[in-house]
Amino acid sequence: MKLMKLKAVMDCTGLARSTIYKFIAEDRFPKPVKLGARMVAWVESEIQEWIQEKVLTRDS
Repeated sequence: MKLMKLKAVMDCTGLARSTIYKFIAEDRFPKPVKLGARMVAWVESEIQEWIQEKVLTRDS
């Protein structure tokens, strides 16, 4: 299992930081894993699944 920091998630999804946190608050994006007092990361497979869902809904 691989974890991704915010910059990598932003690069991978094309979303801005504020949009990512807005989507999290709306339960529309995978929640981060808390690694420390001021550090979070996302599970790479969850981000890839989220992107795949977006592609599938585009095609349907």
